Amino acid sequence: MEKRLGFVGLIIEDREHNAANVNMLLSEFGDIILSRTGVPCPERNCSAITLVIDASTDQLGSLTGRLGRIAGVSVKSMLSKMQHA
Repeated sequence: MEKRLGFVGLIIEDREHNAANVNMLLSEFGDIILSRTGVPCPERNCSAITLVIDASTDQLGSLTGRLGRIAGVSVKSMLSKMQHA
């Protein structure tokens, strides 16, 4: 399985209700997450999370697909062009 370096950007709306589901899912994918940075925005009841990942296209698709099915979560991602084993 060839992996690439990439990132995932998340915006979580209605943070009080949706953050726990996001955190549980990110824990499941902990083996591909190299870095996680979160910025809460309590005055807007939302937060932003940036992940740096080392993943295959299948792993990235699984992660972003499942994140995108969580209510109030917007997700965007990108992988580098260079692959490594």
